[in-house]
Amino acid sequence: MLLSGKTAVISGAAGPRGIGFTTARTFAAQGARVAILDIDGAAARNAAAELGPEHIGVACDVTSRADCDKAVAAVLDAFGQIDILINNAGITQAIKVWDIGSSDWDRIQDVNLKGVLFLSQAVMPHMRERKAGSIACMSSVSAQRGGGILGGAHYSAAKAGVLGLAKAMARELGGDGIRVNCVTPGLIQTDINAGKISDEKRVEILAGIPLNRLGVPQDVANVFLFLASDLSAYLTGNTIDVNGGMLIH
Repeated sequence: MLLSGKTAVISGAAGPRGIGFTTARTFAAQGARVAILDIDGAAARNAAAELGPEHIGVACDVTSRADCDKAVAAVLDAFGQIDILINNAGITQAIKVWDIGSSDWDRIQDVNLKGVLFLSQAVMPHMRERKAGSIACMSSVSAQRGGGILGGAHYSAAKAGVLGLAKAMARELGGDGIRVNCVTPGLIQTDINAGKISDEKRVEILAGIPLNRLGVPQDVANVFLFLASDLSAYLTGNTIDVNGGMLIH
């Protein structure tokens, strides 16, 4: 198994049909012990219980550094080590750029970008001490193409920020044996966008995807598995597109 003996922390992973939980399930099947972090602590614990008794769920608001530190401490207390961090937690908002208010901007940036920084900072001391670790961050095709599907300009900006932050972390942490990479999914069918795409819009979107289908959470989970495992041992500072060819560059 690819992750035998490894411990993984995955944020925003309580939703049963989301990318985070699918990744958690995939990691568990590959031998990892998984800590599911979510702002809804009860949902995180329930999701972990679905994976099995060797996994845990922990409440964590990634926009709070203190919360991130507390959650990481709980994981270390339970498992003794953290080998993998998947910065998956995120939110979006469909709004035009001229309608974005200060509170809209702050909310989207805080969860999608600041949350990546805070949770990564929380695991860094442990990973640096062990001279090993893999951090993978969730960005989006929206960061590369300037939105245009469901998220607003502030979402594109936050996800573009994740790309820059991850590359900078890769440079600074490489000497400590810590790899940092990003995944940029296209349109993935999850609860976040369920019912928000009309039949006409779906036809339009599919016309621009060479593989002629929308993505599913497993498509992204498989790439997170690759980045978490030793199969990607010489990859850091990379961005992997998971979009069916929606954006080829």
